[in-house]
Amino acid sequence: MHTAVLRYRVMAYITGVLIIIVVFAGIPLQIWDHNTFITNQVATVHGVLYIIYIVFAFMLSTKLHMKPKPTVLLLLAGTVPVMTFVVERWMMRRYVNPALAEQAPQATPVSS
Repeated sequence: MHTAVLRYRVMAYITGVLIIIVVFAGIPLQIWDHNTFITNQVATVHGVLYIIYIVFAFMLSTKLHMKPKPTVLLLLAGTVPVMTFVVERWMMRRYVNPALAEQAPQATPVSS
């Protein structure tokens, strides 16, 4: 479970940063300066990494036995700027931390 969470979180942050760069830097540069480097190159990288994000997010959602509605929200988070960060925090609080707490070995008190 820990590796699935780590893969999801890394891909959430990477895709989140890339879409912010594309939307807030690439599109204005393309409109005002006719510079298409960011929109062509960075957007392509974001698209490829978003597919990897979807795979890792879906793997995590199946491990957590999530319902369809939150799973769809999780999968679409990489399409809206800043949303991956919001959804990642929500996922950690709502689903991941409780699941990890259940998996943690319970410490048995030592009696004297």
